[in-house]
Amino acid sequence: MFDSNFSNAVNIIDKSETKSGGIFEIIEYKQPRYNGAKLRQVRIKLNDSGILAQPRDLQFMKGPIHIGTQITASNFWGSIGTGESSFTSHYSGKYGEIYLDPSFKYFYMMELLDESIILSDGMFYCCEDTIDISVHTNKDCAVGLFKGDGFKQPKLSGTGVAVLESYVPFEEILIYPLNNETLSVDGDFVILTRGDIHLKIEKSKNEGFLSVYNGTGEVWIAPTKHRPISNFNINVNPTNT
Repeated sequence: MFDSNFSNAVNIIDKSETKSGGIFEIIEYKQPRYNGAKLRQVRIKLNDSGILAQPRDLQFMKGPIHIGTQITASNFWGSIGTGESSFTSHYSGKYGEIYLDPSFKYFYMMELLDESIILSDGMFYCCEDTIDISVHTNKDCAVGLFKGDGFKQPKLSGTGVAVLESYVPFEEILIYPLNNETLSVDGDFVILTRGDIHLKIEKSKNEGFLSVYNGTGEVWIAPTKHRPISNFNINVNPTNT
């Protein structure tokens, strides 16, 4: 018999119900692929609700779901330099089911409650349309370190469910609570800040940058993150290549 939930093929590894009765799920396929890696996917069930997602991330959907576009504040994608368009796809309907593209990346489910989080570039995946997407610009950085008018990061604000994506499993994330304290990180390892956290960016001795976080809230660090710093428009000329 056909199983629309794919219960024989997948495990539901995280789940969150929205205030409207919609459901966000992160599913993981049981069958390993390359080198034992497993595919994961975000499945959303609408209930008189809507979501925002990155353009082109839809795999398939079922039901009377309307697809539109939403221009994001300050040209969200283009301003950050991801090469993405400056809009998100908006899916809404009385009911229906949405499957976004499967990936070997890891997905984090978060529930925002009248708050804001600031993300590392490329982490936003999808969210309820009750959440506002904008660009946070930090101008408190060393002179000449960044081109343009400052260091830009995605910002999510409001109340609702959000899904983030990362190359690092959640179990390897260090969540540091700060209570009017300072945390300094040499490199591109902070993936999220939450609360009243101020960031100051300075040059470091290794020709990279030192991120100094001060305030009260949370700082999420991914120590095992190893991708090169390719998405930041940093005006630094290393002596060794």
